[in-house]
Amino acid sequence: MKVILSMMVFAFTFGVIVLTQKQDNITQKDFPFFVGTYTKGESEGIYKYILKNDGVLEKVGLAAKISNPSFLTITDDRKFLISVDESKEGMVEAFRIEGDELKSINKQSSGGEYPCFIGVNKKGFVTTANYGNGTIGLLKIDAEGKLEGPLDILQHTGSGTTSRQKGPHAHSVWFRNNGKEIVSVDLGTNEIWFSNLDAKNGKLVSQNPQKLAMSDGAGPRHMTFHPTKKWAYVLNELSSTVTFIENESSKAYQIVSSISTLPDNFDQPNSCADIHISEDGKFLYASNRGHDSIVIFQINQKDGTLSLVGHEKTRGETPRNFNLSPDNRYLLVANQKTNSIVSFKRNGDTGKLEFVSEIEAPTPVCIMF
Repeated sequence: MKVILSMMVFAFTFGVIVLTQKQDNITQKDFPFFVGTYTKGESEGIYKYILKNDGVLEKVGLAAKISNPSFLTITDDRKFLISVDESKEGMVEAFRIEGDELKSINKQSSGGEYPCFIGVNKKGFVTTANYGNGTIGLLKIDAEGKLEGPLDILQHTGSGTTSRQKGPHAHSVWFRNNGKEIVSVDLGTNEIWFSNLDAKNGKLVSQNPQKLAMSDGAGPRHMTFHPTKKWAYVLNELSSTVTFIENESSKAYQIVSSISTLPDNFDQPNSCADIHISEDGKFLYASNRGHDSIVIFQINQKDGTLSLVGHEKTRGETPRNFNLSPDNRYLLVANQKTNSIVSFKRNGDTGKLEFVSEIEAPTPVCIMF
């Protein structure tokens, strides 16, 4: 009886250990990611890397040859990757993800010139932000990964007050409200534009009000949305600020406040590039090109306002796009000018970053898990 009891205790204990190990493997594992680049130098296209469980970066190799894949997106089922070709011709290309390689499926027009951003919703609708002529393109990817369209093109109009704002320059476009709403950011017109997706007819329908103006000369570029609140944060490239907007009190978004991304004593040229919020909604991060840093803000959970935590140098020049790992334990930065990707371990309690690893990458401008 004692032998049987001992065996039962051992079996139970062993089972708990195995279960715990399996659970740990779910939450802590290696994450593959793709890197979009500019191909004017040594780069040949899209590359694959791995973020190891300990934060160390590992290069896999060239995944696909393509010209100027400056922004990437991946479908919800993880089967397909879609990339822009940032050129005057304006193309987007769909790939099937096959292990370490990307197999080209087809190309379609982005609906404009120099597409610099692309997104996809759960229904397979694809949006592009075309910087060159300020248009938003609407396409669709089918179950086999083939792109169709553009189904519709929305032309932004207007101008801002600086030399880079003489006409529209759409810089990013975002799906909201389960993919039914389209929010686009235009650096040239200095505005945020709002549309609804008519999925049945494949159309972009302007909302009323259609747009929200930023402060003169702000130059909005990217934005991010709080995971549980009706709060959004716009990163302004030209003024190096983050603008907090909300639509708690009405359907229309309203500006609440803005805050600088730079230290008080920094007086050199700077432009901002990318912005993200941690999945718990507690911290916001943005990249500075010039100061070459990631600025860290804490988000007040009661009113959405930001307070500065600090700045972390990116150990390279011109940090473009950056991204948080799927488990939010790490933050990865693409240093465009110095051809490197750097990983930082993220403290979930303080939001602060600690350097872990650095690896070479040819003109990296987009990190996509």
